[in-house]
Amino acid sequence: MDVDIITGSITVLIALSAGSFINVVVYRLPLQLLQPTSPVTLCRPRSHCPDCKIPLRWRDNLPLLSWLLLRGKCFHCQAPISLRYPLTEALTLLISVVSAWQLPQDRFLIIALVLCWTLLALTLIDIKHQLLPDALTLPLLWLGLLLHVYALLPGSLGDAVIGAAAGYSLLWLLATSYRCLRRCEGLGMGDAKLLAALGAWLGWQSLPELLLIAAGGGLTWMLLNKALFNQALSRAIPFGPWLSLAGVDLYFSNCLSRL
Repeated sequence: MDVDIITGSITVLIALSAGSFINVVVYRLPLQLLQPTSPVTLCRPRSHCPDCKIPLRWRDNLPLLSWLLLRGKCFHCQAPISLRYPLTEALTLLISVVSAWQLPQDRFLIIALVLCWTLLALTLIDIKHQLLPDALTLPLLWLGLLLHVYALLPGSLGDAVIGAAAGYSLLWLLATSYRCLRRCEGLGMGDAKLLAALGAWLGWQSLPELLLIAAGGGLTWMLLNKALFNQALSRAIPFGPWLSLAGVDLYFSNCLSRL
């Protein structure tokens, strides 16, 4: 069998498995944070139907394929299964395939996939709950610094440390100033921690461009919602997805420029 076919098949299987795990994280991690008394963890209980509570069979847990075979319904109670699950798995697969196509199949690809998968989980959680859990942002920050220690990312460790500190400080100062002036919250500290993590990965030099891309994307989204759905411009929107999108864009640009 051709080596490219084997490599491609392995990439697809890993990507779909990652997408399935991202679904677990997106559903269970906010539940742990918003309902501290809940017994739910990332590992327990077993995957089950949210309606009838019956554990899923192993063949009901096949990423993407199971949803299609079950026609989007629980095998036991026929309750509809959210389209979010197969879409997340398909999006994870698409991101992984594009990454494998753009980058050489070495450390650059592995590191890129870890970054993209984590940012995807953060994006989906922020869209639904307007929450960026420390359990994801802080490990991402420390991983960025650690990768710089071993020269596995472009740039120096010093640039990464300054990037992390500057990223957090900038949004912390902005949020504090807004709160003092308007007497209400305008920016969450989860955004500051995510920007710190991206600063650790990309270095302080990338922060101005990153913020410009993220702010431009968020502003465009608000204006489109205003024009199409007449939503108030004062309506809060999650900023994490735009930071994530800008971070991935700059990470790939940095990697490709050094190949």
